[in-house]
Amino acid sequence: MLKKNGDRDAGLSRRSLLGSGLALGGAAVAGATVATEVARAAEGGNPANLPPNVADWSKVLGDGVAVRPYGKPSKHEAHVVRRDVEWLTASRESSVSFTPLHELDGIITPNGLCFERHHSGIAELDPNDYRLMLHGLVDKPLMFTLQDLERLPRTNRIYFAECAANSGMEWRGAQMNACQFTHGMIHNVMYTGVPLKVLLDEAGLKPNAKWLLLEGADSAAMTRSLPLQKALDDCLIAFRMNGERLRPENGYPVRICVPGWEANMWIKWLRRIEVGDQPWHHREETSKYTDLLENGKARRFTYVMDAKSVITNPSPQAPLRHKKGFTILSGLAWSGRGKVARVDVSLDGGRNWRTARIDGPVLDKSLVRFYAEFDWDGRELFLQSRAMDETGYVQPTKSELRKVRGVNSVYHNNGIQTWRVSPEGEVENVEIS
Repeated sequence: MLKKNGDRDAGLSRRSLLGSGLALGGAAVAGATVATEVARAAEGGNPANLPPNVADWSKVLGDGVAVRPYGKPSKHEAHVVRRDVEWLTASRESSVSFTPLHELDGIITPNGLCFERHHSGIAELDPNDYRLMLHGLVDKPLMFTLQDLERLPRTNRIYFAECAANSGMEWRGAQMNACQFTHGMIHNVMYTGVPLKVLLDEAGLKPNAKWLLLEGADSAAMTRSLPLQKALDDCLIAFRMNGERLRPENGYPVRICVPGWEANMWIKWLRRIEVGDQPWHHREETSKYTDLLENGKARRFTYVMDAKSVITNPSPQAPLRHKKGFTILSGLAWSGRGKVARVDVSLDGGRNWRTARIDGPVLDKSLVRFYAEFDWDGRELFLQSRAMDETGYVQPTKSELRKVRGVNSVYHNNGIQTWRVSPEGEVENVEIS
């Protein structure tokens, strides 16, 4: 499945695209003929189930209610799963799985498909034994059970969580030939929980309080330093996602949400919050999750996930199956600085840009879904998307990013992604210099 493209794609010529006049806009959708449907069925279906015949499923009774007490996707969607890259890390207990972005639409990630990032495997907590400690520079140290948290004022917010290393393997060139692996360390769900400010107000902050230490209950004791200003702004102590309890791999029973900031800050299985007057400089904010620059220095505390976008369809795992005609381009955009204001798309590697159509809710620090319809004439395409947020920030090209950051980092790569679509409809990860 994985194909390393490397440097051979770095100098692709755009000469064949000049003056091509590839246009975005309305095009009539031709109705599929019965002959076309029969041909599709021959690839893996049963022609006997096609009109005017009565299909097999219309001849028998199906399962009744409660036969499937927890609903699952159709067996025909069994391929829509999180996947990992076995050679990426030394062990799966300290590794990552990727959300299948190319198989999704809208902006909400199903709970069972949210990417995973663990540092010591999934911690399995008994909610009856769960406690959250709050101490340090506070007037009144507190300890909360899960039931205590659920009795506090709660709120519902839709946020994206993106690993700082998302697209990290692409710093030195096109590597992973799949949207799932280049951009799949992200999810977007509705979290239900208690604003962190409610807990801090209840405990009372000392005048010299400036930072928080967040600690997880996993065996890695994941810890990060959080500025108090952010804690009082929009951080959430969450115990539900998309309406149901957190999944174990996503921090059951309680995690913290730090909207717009790198997901390593979103401590799962949250067990302790300590209030202090300075950052702690633990492992995950010194040797890890700092951005090594070309001159050997490193940027630290680079919390915010800058504006970014990716075309999910077509993409290497979602090639074009039709040869010509009406085509729907779809993708996702997001910004840790606020709302996405606009998304532009290009069919010719950035030579010409058109504004895409954003459909669905546009929320603060949340994914947005964009579409662009065009009439494909069967020629080679170089697809790109470019996000702009409400602060005026514009997603950079990879070349622009490397001029400032070099190629030594694995974090915060938000460069514009390019997919090459061949005349046959196949798609691969490339770069255009």
